[in-house]
Amino acid sequence: MKNSPIERLLNGIIKENPTLVLMLGMCPTLAVTTSAKNGAGMGLATTAVLMFSNLIISLLRNFIPDRVRIPGYIVIIASLVTIVQFVLQGYVPALNDALGVYIPLIVVNCIILGRAEAYASKNSPINSFFDGLGMGLGFTVSLTILGTFRELLGAGTVFDITVLSESFYTPITIFILAPGAFFVLSCLVAIQNKVKNRKAKETGVPAPAGGCGDCSQCNNSMCGSRSFFDMTVDDKKKEEE
Repeated sequence: MKNSPIERLLNGIIKENPTLVLMLGMCPTLAVTTSAKNGAGMGLATTAVLMFSNLIISLLRNFIPDRVRIPGYIVIIASLVTIVQFVLQGYVPALNDALGVYIPLIVVNCIILGRAEAYASKNSPINSFFDGLGMGLGFTVSLTILGTFRELLGAGTVFDITVLSESFYTPITIFILAPGAFFVLSCLVAIQNKVKNRKAKETGVPAPAGGCGDCSQCNNSMCGSRSFFDMTVDDKKKEEE
């Protein structure tokens, strides 16, 4: 069912995966995925902020003045990020130290601001909550897979468990460095594009890069392909007209 909680959940994980399809949030994606543990931790922290920021913004969407909605969203998101950081510091200090400055930078993650403006501010609290959950899980899965490949090839371990012994495998250390992040990400994006195009050929329906495939003509406010910056410009034009 379109725009149902289940559809919103699957949309973020598969159809509009923020990392592999929409290519959003590239800074933490490339920086913290040196291991599977770091990728999963960053993804789950972002998921928690996404879920509750979407929920709160949807509940307050009729009370936040239109002219200050972006600053309002940032205040809500920043408060949630502070709570998440305190939880990590108290219960998972090693992960907090590993992620470092990228935890506070969740505040300006374009995935969170984009979903707040494109979806949560225009839809019901329940659907907005599941939209945030779907996007967060899609982000978590992508970062975990990326971190797993980088850790396996670069150190021979997965979640700090030795998989490839140094007795018969020499770790390729470039994979846990910056160039390795770009290489693994490009391979994962190529694989998902290959799968998408193959399914499109079987069904006869063209496979867009993300969303409907034509953002310049799109009026779908629920689509994550349009950035909140673009939508803000569109809203201003409508007000002027």
